[in-house]
Amino acid sequence: MPMSQKPQYVKFDTPPEVAQAALEAVKVAKDSGKVRKGTNEVTKAIERGEAKLVVIAEDVDPPEIVMHLPVICAERKTPYVYVKSKKDLGSAAGLQVQAAAVAIVDPGDAKGIVEDIVKRVSPLLGV
Repeated sequence: MPMSQKPQYVKFDTPPEVAQAALEAVKVAKDSGKVRKGTNEVTKAIERGEAKLVVIAEDVDPPEIVMHLPVICAERKTPYVYVKSKKDLGSAAGLQVQAAAVAIVDPGDAKGIVEDIVKRVSPLLGV
């Protein structure tokens, strides 16, 4: 797959500064609030209505792992954004390993960043 072609589950282009802010929000929320890491945990957080912001990596292989996330986010009106790399997402979440997805459940000190991201991506999400 050429680099310019995004995986099927990527529904829109997240502006680079928003993606950067999302990684920052994950980092801050991990220390001062609460995040859920990994596709299963993120799925549960969305279904329970706990997720304030979902961050999905664009380089997940196979894409089926996270393909359902934008769909359930849309159903539940949960805001979500994409970041380029699961490696960056994993390290932002304080993991030694890559993370396909992270949900911010309690933004803690990242509340302002999360609100700003939600404001910026809402038009892209149609919420």
